[in-house]
Amino acid sequence: MVSAILILSPDALLISLISVDPWTLVFWRGLLTSCTLAAALVFFHGNRVFREGLRVGPAGIMTGVFFAASTISFVMSVRLTTVANTLVIVASTPLFAAIFTRIFLSEKVPRRTWVAVIAGFSALLVVFSGSLSVGSVAGDLLAFATAIFMAANFVIIRSHRQVSMIPAVVLSGILTTLITVFMINPLSVGASDMLLLVVMGSLVMPVPLALMTVAPKLIPAAEVSLIMLLETFLGPLWVWLVIGQRPAVETVLGGGVLMATLIVHALVGWREQ
Repeated sequence: MVSAILILSPDALLISLISVDPWTLVFWRGLLTSCTLAAALVFFHGNRVFREGLRVGPAGIMTGVFFAASTISFVMSVRLTTVANTLVIVASTPLFAAIFTRIFLSEKVPRRTWVAVIAGFSALLVVFSGSLSVGSVAGDLLAFATAIFMAANFVIIRSHRQVSMIPAVVLSGILTTLITVFMINPLSVGASDMLLLVVMGSLVMPVPLALMTVAPKLIPAAEVSLIMLLETFLGPLWVWLVIGQRPAVETVLGGGVLMATLIVHALVGWREQ
């Protein structure tokens, strides 16, 4: 899980550096990621790859749809608001996952989680308040949607832990490619942008996604949530160091409250488990 986050952390920076329009970026991101993961599946499963793909069933199709939706909303969010805002809001994914788990899986949610949900949403309101003056509310709302889509995915994967969902990630790449193919000219990408897209689609996206479908089966959910917070710190740090994009004061304050809430919640859950 740590390896996954370290590899994934420059993702928002790459999105900021690539100069093509968002739909073209989503097209190549989805196409290259799905091709890389499909090649890996063929390598590991050989002629059994289609059988592995069919095992995901309807749940895998739903996972593919939610992955595709989260990819599109995440890219659009980074383009419309600051990277720090996007990653802080997306860090609320475990809170939404807790709510969805209670609603859809009827699992009992501990009192500490409800306290964390209230504190976390209060922190998000602080982040949103900083965007009202700079006109990036649309980007924040898309980050909010990303967190919801990712949380829905975690709930689906949790309810089907006996099945590998990597084929569903391949499906999500195919879906994003099909959704965007009629909106773009895929051959209009320059050499420098294509190099960054290849790095993103062959390493930064597929490797972490594959690792993150395995990690929750090996360590408790509290540990997964705790390690995921690394991206909220590393992502804006890369962007700040490379292109000088500084987070707003409200983002720092809200992010600090959210990080503290999630860390305490994860540590308590870890101790209980």
